[in-house]
Amino acid sequence: MKDRIGRDLEKIRKRLKIGSAGIQMSITLSFSLIAGIGMVLLGIILYSQFSVRSQAVTTENAGQFLAQTKRSTEDYLRSMRRISDALYYSCIKNKDLETDSLDPEFSLLYEAYRDDLVSIALYTEDGDLVSAVPVSAGREGVDVTDQSWFTDALGTVENLHFSLPHVQNLFDETPGRYHWVISMSQAVELSRRGLPEQGVLLVDMNFSGIKQLLEKANPDNTSEYIYLCSSRGDIIYHPRMSLINAGLYSEDNLTAAGRTDGTYMDFFEGTNRTTIVKTVSYTGWKLVSVIPHKSYSMGMGKSPYFVVLVLSFALLGILLVNQIVSGNIVSPLLKLDDSVKDLENGNLSPEIYIGGPQEVEHLGRTLKTSVQKINELMEDVLTEQEQKRRSELDALQSQINPHFLYNTLDSVVWMIEGGHDEGAVYMIRQLASLLRISISHGRTIIPIRDEIRHAQSYMNIQQIRYKNSFTVTFDIPEEIMDLCTVKLILQPILENAIYYGVQSMDGDGEILVRGSREGDDVFLDVTDNGLGMPEERVRELLSGREPDMEENASRHGNGVGLNNVHSRIRLRFGAAYGLVIESEPDEGTTVRIHLPAIPYQNDLETMLDGRKGGGSEKKR
Repeated sequence: MKDRIGRDLEKIRKRLKIGSAGIQMSITLSFSLIAGIGMVLLGIILYSQFSVRSQAVTTENAGQFLAQTKRSTEDYLRSMRRISDALYYSCIKNKDLETDSLDPEFSLLYEAYRDDLVSIALYTEDGDLVSAVPVSAGREGVDVTDQSWFTDALGTVENLHFSLPHVQNLFDETPGRYHWVISMSQAVELSRRGLPEQGVLLVDMNFSGIKQLLEKANPDNTSEYIYLCSSRGDIIYHPRMSLINAGLYSEDNLTAAGRTDGTYMDFFEGTNRTTIVKTVSYTGWKLVSVIPHKSYSMGMGKSPYFVVLVLSFALLGILLVNQIVSGNIVSPLLKLDDSVKDLENGNLSPEIYIGGPQEVEHLGRTLKTSVQKINELMEDVLTEQEQKRRSELDALQSQINPHFLYNTLDSVVWMIEGGHDEGAVYMIRQLASLLRISISHGRTIIPIRDEIRHAQSYMNIQQIRYKNSFTVTFDIPEEIMDLCTVKLILQPILENAIYYGVQSMDGDGEILVRGSREGDDVFLDVTDNGLGMPEERVRELLSGREPDMEENASRHGNGVGLNNVHSRIRLRFGAAYGLVIESEPDEGTTVRIHLPAIPYQNDLETMLDGRKGGGSEKKR
């Protein structure tokens, strides 16, 4: 069909090449020269102007926002420093460790700032704990003298030192409770019996305070972001930290750590970007704003007046050209365009306009011929698709018979070999019932009554085979018994309920088959109290891939699977119907069959096959 349409369009193109006085010349000269050359030139100007402006505005805004984030971070750190200074100058300097206790002042200050603090502690230069809140007992086996916050602080009285984020492990707290902190430490002068000695004051800040500041600075709806690193390049906070830890994302933090405050143009990981660096006071940390150049295009929306001006000139030129050529060209073309729109809106037999200049008239005649050919080709395609659908349905149906026949005969052989002749006879009778319903005079649509009888025969065989190690209950209302269903859809579901649900439950397995009608829909539910399955496995079952069942194929047949049933229902009744699976590990599984409520008739299958589209609508 595509080849024929392509040949028709090629004929139209050739007919349009008439000469200097025809429609091709008028349209080409008028629209190509003015719209083409003008819009190209204006587009170049627009792009260059907007690009420069967007880059400048975006960079300026990012710099201002980074400066504001820096001030907020410094204000937070400054408040933590005030706490440390208050502890030192108001408490520690005025106390003698031999006679005075620091706990009341420490506790009072901790309670005032407990939202931002995790702990406060004072150590001697030998690493002995003098006082600590809120937990006063240090953890056994922890030597603070070899920790970086302690060693960095000694020897530099009144100079603060900030550590990288880490898990605090100094005190005996509630088991399993951990705090992510930044340690602020400084050397202090202690007094014991009037003699000076050196110690270290430790204030553990809650890292969530800084984290919340930086999370607010990183909106989710933009490609720009801000991160924080130490002066040595260690990342303190990054909005994509989880991806960095997983090795899925990398950052140029070592380069940024070595830079002074300013704006830099970088090329990193195949991306051009602008980097703005600012140093946080007290710490030497680097706040880094990263702006990928692709985000500059968003700034173009901030120059509407220039866009409106250019588009106005372009529109004026187009209107002038339309005024000249509309009398001879535009009117018949618009009528022909209306015919084409009618075709696009679904009218397969539109009234094609034929008139106007010679070229337009010929175009209308050619289009009318093409529409007629397309309709003929569509009829051929629909017929071909219906034949293909029936072939697919037959192919799926043919997979079922060998599957359950193999398992049933295997059970009969097992009964005969074990000397259970009466059981074998009973199973053969049930097998005969199975085959009688399976054949169904070649029909694929049968009453629900026959499908239930088929399922009962199948479960009778399986209960004998598994020595009644599970129970099965059928709860089917009479009102749905004479409605139609696709043949052999319950048996594969019941088979899965046995093999993957209740087989290993040692007599506690239960399977319930329940039917119901809701308006124009019929539902058949198969519920077991077996092992259940995770959500990922439920999604795989109807996707056409069943990896877990392949392991059991040698024991349980070739694993036709739920996808076969799902596909057969959808092929017959449409995409609105099929299977829905609900399951949780150790909670059992429910497989719901969704069918249309159609009363069964002897000629129902012929009626369904005669519909166009292969069962995309309900039939009443």
